[in-house]
Formats: sequence, C-alpha cells, structure tokens
Amino acid sequence: RVRAAAAKQQLEGDRAAVERLQRTLEEANQRETRLGAELTECARQQGELAGRASAGRERLLELVEQASAAASRVSELRSQFEAARNELGERELEMRKVRSTIDVEIEQANTLSLREREVTLALDHLLEAVYEKHRTDVRHELTDHHDRPLPDAGIHDRIRELQAIVERMGEINLTAIEEYEERSTRYEYLSGQKLDLETALSQLDKAIRQMNRKSRQMFRDTFHEVNGRFKTMFPRMFGGGRAELRLTDPEDLLESGIDIVAEPPGKKLTSIELMSGGEKALTAVSLIFAIFQYKPSPFCLLDEVDAPLDEANIERYCDMIRSMTDRSQFILISHSKTTMASADILYGVTMEVPGVSKLVSVELRDDERFEGAGGDYQQTQVA
Repeated sequence: RVRAAAAKQQLEGDRAAVERLQRTLEEANQRETRLGAELTECARQQGELAGRASAGRERLLELVEQASAAASRVSELRSQFEAARNELGERELEMRKVRSTIDVEIEQANTLSLREREVTLALDHLLEAVYEKHRTDVRHELTDHHDRPLPDAGIHDRIRELQAIVERMGEINLTAIEEYEERSTRYEYLSGQKLDLETALSQLDKAIRQMNRKSRQMFRDTFHEVNGRFKTMFPRMFGGGRAELRLTDPEDLLESGIDIVAEPPGKKLTSIELMSGGEKALTAVSLIFAIFQYKPSPFCLLDEVDAPLDEANIERYCDMIRSMTDRSQFILISHSKTTMASADILYGVTMEVPGVSKLVSVELRDDERFEGAGGDYQQTQVA
C-alpha cells in the first residue's frame, strides 16, 4: 500500500509535470508564431528604413551641394561687398576733393564778384566825373563815334584851334577845393574801413586756424583715450574678443568718420553692421562706457539698454555699471529681473484704483555696503 501510494503520488506529480510541459510547449509555439510575425514586420520595416536611408542619403548629398553653392555665393557676395565698400570709400574721398575744389572756386567767384562791383563803381564814378567836367556821356559818344565820318585835315585843324583856346582859357572850378576835401575825407574813411576789415579778416583767419589746430589736438587725444578704454571695455563686456575704433581719413581729422571694428569671442574680425542685435547693443554699451570713463558725469540715464541682451551679458552689464557707481549715479529703465536685482532703489507705477496711477518705490540697499563706502556711495536706480 505504501508503494502504491508513493507510485500514485509520483504518477500525479509526473502528470502535473506533463501538463506544465504541454502548457509551456503551447506558449512556446504561440511565442514562435508571434516572433515570426514580428520578424516579418521587422524585415518589412527594415526594407522601408533602407529605402528611406537611401532617399535621405541622396537628399543629404543634394543639401551638401546646395550648401557648397551657397557658401560660394556668400564668398562671391562678400567679395562684391568689399569691392563696393572700397569703391564707396574712393567715391567719398573724390567727393571731398570735389567739395574742396568747389569751395575754392566759390571763394574765387566771390572775389571776382567783389572785384566786378568795385570796377562797376569805379566806372560809374568815372562816367559821372566826365559828365560833370565836360557835360557829355562817354557811352553815347563812344557809340556815336563809329557812326560819324572820319575827320579830315580841316577838322583836325579846328580841333587843335579849339584845344589851344581851351588851354589859354584854363579850367575854372570854384568848388574844386570843397570837392577835394570832401572826397579826401571820404577816401580816408574808406581806407580806414578797408584796413579794419583786412585786420579783422586776418584775426578771424588766425582764430580759425588756432581753433582747427586745437580741435584736431583735442579730437586726437580724445580718440586715442576713448579707443584705449574701448579696447579694454569690450573684452570685459563680451567675456573675450577684441575691438577698436578706426578713422576713415586719418589725414583729415575734422572731416574723418569713425568705423567700429569688433571681434566677439568665436567670430572673425568684422564691422559692427554685420553683428546681431544683441552684439550691436553690447558693443554700443562698451563704447558708451569707454566714453563715460573718459569724461564721467554726475548722472547717467540708460533706457532699455539691456533689452536685446541675454542673462550672461546682462550680468556683465550690471557688474560694469556697479563698478562705476563710485563716481556717478545711474538711472536705468529696464524690464529685466537681473538688472532690477542689482539696483539700490526700484521705482514703478501701479494702478490700485482703475484710472489712477501711483508711483511706488522700493529700497534694496545693503546697509553694510553703504557704511563701508563712507557715505560717498552713489546709488543705482531702476524704473
């Protein structure tokens, strides 16, 4: 009985094992069917992906060719731009030369016009003198002279006879002394006026030369100082790079323009016109701070200067302003949280009641910082 019970129990265990194996076999068959279907689908997807990869490779080759053509076009356009820019510089130089020539010719025309008026006045005076002395109009006589027949010997004899009679009679002018004194006084007055005008003209010309010389010296000194500070300020604002100011015409400082050439970190040296909006703004801020360091003022108002800047540049912008608050007070108009956080006092406008605006101020001062500055610390205010 014991063996029979053990055999029965073993039979039941074997039967259960067989059932488990059958279920496992069925699950394996189902899994095999499912994996076969998945393998077929994967093969189909692999074919599609291979087709897409081939099409993408062809599209990539086309895009590479287009990019190469675009790069060649950009290089060509850049060459054309540089050529046009050089031509523009030459045209501007020629225009300055033509303007100088025009100024000289205008001055000569004015001189000739003045000379013409002087000759006209002298001619009128001569005609009046001849008319008063001989009671005849020289212009009429000159015109009438060509219409008369040539004088013969008898007329010449009569002319000589009349001239002899006139010479024997002599000239009688009872008002000659008064006329001489009057014209002599007039001549002395005009001579004095002429001398005064020449003296004043000489003094004005000397003053203009001195002003031009002083202006050139002041412009040269200011340009070099601001350029040096700009070269130092630009890397601090950009975190690297370099920039400088260049004169378009170093030989003529009073007529020369100024080019701003900048090289931000990771870019080639180029003109400010080819920069992005943020780079232009930061370059302009660098130049303004360089000028401000050279000639500081008690107050400085900056309106939305940080609008096109990102957070990193705004932080450098605020640090630079903070470094200059020891000698100036800055008033900033901004919507940047970073700029507001760096200020000492905030001013804003709120509307608690509809239609009624109210000014609100918040002090963000650091008392220890103010005490350490000895009472001379300048404020930074943001509206």
